[in-house]
Amino acid sequence: LELFDEQVKTLKLDFYTKKLTTESFLKLLLYAQLEEVESLHALSDCLFNDQLQKGINLDSISISQLSRRLNGMNPDLFQRLFLDLVAQIHAKTHYTKLVMPLKIIDSSTLPLNLTNHKWAQFRKTKAGVKLHLRLVFMEKGISYPEKAVLTTAKEHDRGQLEIMVDDKECMYVFDRGYLDYERFDRMTDDGYFFLSRLRKNAVIREVYDFKLPENSTVLSDQMVLIGTTQNRTENYFRLLRVIDSKGNELQLLTNRFDLSAEEISEMYKSRWAIELFFKWIKQHLSIKKFYGQSEWAIHNQVFIALIVFCL
Repeated sequence: LELFDEQVKTLKLDFYTKKLTTESFLKLLLYAQLEEVESLHALSDCLFNDQLQKGINLDSISISQLSRRLNGMNPDLFQRLFLDLVAQIHAKTHYTKLVMPLKIIDSSTLPLNLTNHKWAQFRKTKAGVKLHLRLVFMEKGISYPEKAVLTTAKEHDRGQLEIMVDDKECMYVFDRGYLDYERFDRMTDDGYFFLSRLRKNAVIREVYDFKLPENSTVLSDQMVLIGTTQNRTENYFRLLRVIDSKGNELQLLTNRFDLSAEEISEMYKSRWAIELFFKWIKQHLSIKKFYGQSEWAIHNQVFIALIVFCL
């Protein structure tokens, strides 16, 4: 809250506010997430509760005031709060002592009503925003979001990889949506480690076959060059073929040669954590129904949801 107060003062957010201070507004939105309140109408009705009035220092509020605040408030404030909470989680989980943490990158589209959100149109009949997320995956399956970027749903995932990859002390895991050979070369040259899935039709030139232990669950482990002669990677990569839980064959590509094939295959399995996170966030946090129509309102609500998760 100290950071929050400081920001509110710096940005003069309560300069003309008589009633709905930024702190009351934040607490009310956190309450709305935790109680899965479906609309601003329902939220203003919640204020008949004495305990809530005391907790947020407000006895009643009009829907129009709530709506104005939600639509007119720059999401930077909530984004900063979210990042501050992430830093506190880092500190509490002794993040630095981990053996090279895994960071999973993925995105999920949150659908919007086209009539109310024309700015987010991405097909003739559809609108939506895309939440690009980086999740820190730790042992015992604990994971938490570390970086979030919101774009309209039109935005391709690949364009976000630059923003999401900024730490050389970890291993990035992502899916086929991020395939870009040139960038894989660049990441390798710059000292970033990654593990990704490769498309079935990728052109591969095998350079060397690594020996696998007798009872290995991995089908093959090779050093390869990828791409056609016109568009081939400069670096050598490692390609594993594994079978997933549904019995499908997956091709996994990485630039790490120091781990066993089994370890890499296990690392890719941790990708389910981000699927679970998106599922959880869509089920439990009230972003099925957005309260506002502007871009800022949507962003504010998503960041509040992430704050609730971190808390």
